[in-house]
Amino acid sequence: MNDFVAGVVSLLLRLVVMAMGLVLFASLLVAAMLLALVWVLRAGWARLTGRPVTPWAMGVDPRTGFSTVFRSTQRWSAGRRGNSAPEGASEDAASRRGGILPGAAQVTDVEARELR
Repeated sequence: MNDFVAGVVSLLLRLVVMAMGLVLFASLLVAAMLLALVWVLRAGWARLTGRPVTPWAMGVDPRTGFSTVFRSTQRWSAGRRGNSAPEGASEDAASRRGGILPGAAQVTDVEARELR
């Protein structure tokens, strides 16, 4: 009797997990189909009105995210080292010196060119 109950519970557990997987697959499939339908309707409307069909593009530049994180880590690490410079001090100093880095005259393997 104990083996029978364990077999039934195991079977029910497998059926529940299988049903959950099917529900997940069906929901992802429906979401993808809705997205495709919206894209087709959008492209059809653009063709109908004579506008060019523009692709959907990523509205976020990934480089801005990197620079944001990089700046925030510099700000936190500067506080740990005891650097008490204001937040915009390095940007102000860079704009005053015309974008030329300190020690740039010591570099010998490149030729300097005018900034645009």
